[in-house]
Amino acid sequence: MFKILKNFFDFCSPEDRKRFYVSIALSLLQAIFEALKIPAIACMVKALLENNVTSKTCLACLGIMLVSIVGSGLFKSKATMLQTEGGYSTCANKRMKIAEHLRYLPMGYYNENSLGQIMSVTTNTMQNLENVATRVVMLVCSGLLTTAVITVMLICFDWRIGLILCAGLVVFFLINSGLMKASAGMAKKKLEKDSALVAKVIEYVQGISEVKAFRLTGERSRDLNKAIDENEYANSSMELKLIPYMTLQSFWLKAVGTVIALASGLMFLGGTMDMLTCIVMIISSYLIYAQLDNAGKYSALLRTVDVSVRQAQEILETPQMDISGEDMTPARFDLAAENISFAYDKKKIIDGISVNIPEHTTTAVVGPSGGGKTTFTSLLSRFWDVDSGRVTLGGRDVRDYSMDALMRNYSFVFQRVYLFADTIANNIRFGQPEAPMEKVIEAAKKACCHDFIMALPEGYDTVIGEGGASLSGGEKQRISIARAIMKDSPVIVLDEATANVDPENEAELIKAVEALTKEKTIIMIAHRLKTVRHADNILVIEKGRIAQQGRHEELMAEEGIYRSFVESRREAASWRL
Repeated sequence: MFKILKNFFDFCSPEDRKRFYVSIALSLLQAIFEALKIPAIACMVKALLENNVTSKTCLACLGIMLVSIVGSGLFKSKATMLQTEGGYSTCANKRMKIAEHLRYLPMGYYNENSLGQIMSVTTNTMQNLENVATRVVMLVCSGLLTTAVITVMLICFDWRIGLILCAGLVVFFLINSGLMKASAGMAKKKLEKDSALVAKVIEYVQGISEVKAFRLTGERSRDLNKAIDENEYANSSMELKLIPYMTLQSFWLKAVGTVIALASGLMFLGGTMDMLTCIVMIISSYLIYAQLDNAGKYSALLRTVDVSVRQAQEILETPQMDISGEDMTPARFDLAAENISFAYDKKKIIDGISVNIPEHTTTAVVGPSGGGKTTFTSLLSRFWDVDSGRVTLGGRDVRDYSMDALMRNYSFVFQRVYLFADTIANNIRFGQPEAPMEKVIEAAKKACCHDFIMALPEGYDTVIGEGGASLSGGEKQRISIARAIMKDSPVIVLDEATANVDPENEAELIKAVEALTKEKTIIMIAHRLKTVRHADNILVIEKGRIAQQGRHEELMAEEGIYRSFVESRREAASWRL
C-alpha cells in the first residue's frame, strides 16, 4: 500500500506533489480536530458521573464540539480542494507530456495496438487517475492518519485498550495485504481489456464504410461485442474477487470495536478501570474505525491506480529518437542518402540505397507496391532513423539537427490528408498559428481553394468536422497544400498527393502543387505518368533497392520496370467503355 502511494506521488510533478503533501498535512490536522470529539464526550460524561452538570460545563463541551466540527470541516475542505487541483493538474500535465513525448517517437511505434493503448491511457487511464485515483489516495491517507491520531489518544486514556487497538490494526493490515495481492493481477487485466476495447471501437468506427460495403456488420459487431463482453467480465470478476476481502476487513474492524467495548466493561467490573474511562472507551469504540473502514474498502482501487501510473510511464519511457542535435539552418537544401539500410520488425525494407538529390530539383520515386517508396521518403525526412548509413541535408547528417530545427525545412502533403476539427483558417495556419488572415488568404489562393472556401456558410471561419469529414477529397488536398504553402519550407515531400482526386479537381490540384513547389527541393511518390515524366530524376525502387534511376527519356530507352510501368499506364488510359 505504502509503496503504491509513493509511486503515485513520484508520478506527480513537484508542484502537484507539494499540493498532495500539504493536503496530507491538512488531513492530519483534520484528524486531530476529529479526535477532539473524544475529550468533549469525556468532559460531559465526567460531569454527569459527578452530578455536576452546569451551564459552564455544557458550554465548554459545546465549544470543544464546535471547534472539532468547524476545524475538521475547514481543513477537510481545503485538503479536498488541494487534492482535486493536484489530481486534475497532474493528469493534464501528463497528457501534455505524453503528447510531447509522442512527437519524437519513431513512426514504427504507431500501429493498431499502440494506438489503442495510447487512446486508452490518455482517456480512460487519465480519467481514472483524475476522478478516482486522487480521491482514493486521499481517502486512504486520511483514514490512516485519523486512525493513528485516535489510537495515540486512546493509548493516553488507557494503554491496555491501546494494545487491543494496535493488535486489531495488525490483523487488519494483514487482511488488506491479501486484498492488495488479489487485486494486483486483476487490475492489470482490467486495464488491458479497457485498452483492447478502445482499440476495437476505433477500428470499428474508422472502418465503418468498409464494414457496410462488404456487409460485414454482423461479423465486425461480433468482434466489438466480444471486446465489450471481455471488458465487462474483467471488471465484474475483479469486483467479485475483492468483495470477500472487503467484507472481512469491515467485519474485523467492527469485531475489534466490539472487543474494545467488552474489554472496557470487564476492566470496569474488575475494578481496574474507572467508570469515566470505561464509558469513553465504549463510545470511542464506535468512532475509531469509521475512517479506516472507508480507507480499507477503497484501498482495493490502489492497484488500479498503480497499474494506471505504470501504463502512462510505459509510454513516457518508450525510447525516443535522439533529438538533441543543434538548432541550425542549412546553407543549402540538397539531400543525400549514403548506403542507407532499414529494417522493421526484423524485415529489411531498405537495403543499401545511395542517391544524391540536388537542391531545387524534382525527384520522383516510383516502383511496385511494398517496394519501400514511402519508407525511403520517411528516412529522408527522419520519420525513422536509418539502421546503417546516413541521410544528409545540406551536407550535414539529419541526426545533427534538433528535431524541430530539421522539421522547419520540410513540408509534407500526404495521400491521406488529416484536417482538425477547427476552422478552415486555423487548419491552413497550422504551422504558423500567429499568421495574419491576409497570409492565410494568400496561401489559399495559391492552392486554388479560396473560391470554394468563400462559398461555405462561414467562409474561412467554417468549422470542419474531425478529419475534414465535411469536405471532398480534392478540397481537403488543396487545404493541405495551402497549409504547406503557409509553412514555406525549402524541401517538399509529396506522397501520392493526386492519387485519389477526381478529374474535375485534378487540374486545380496540379496548379496548387505547382504553386507549392516553385524553387523547392521536391521528392514525390507517384503512380501517374504526367506527375513524373518531367522530374529531374526518377528513382525506381524495388525490394528496398534502386533498380533504375534517370530521366524519363533515359529510362524509356532501356528495358526495365519503369518502361513496363509507363506502358501499362498507357494501355490502361486507352481503355474506353
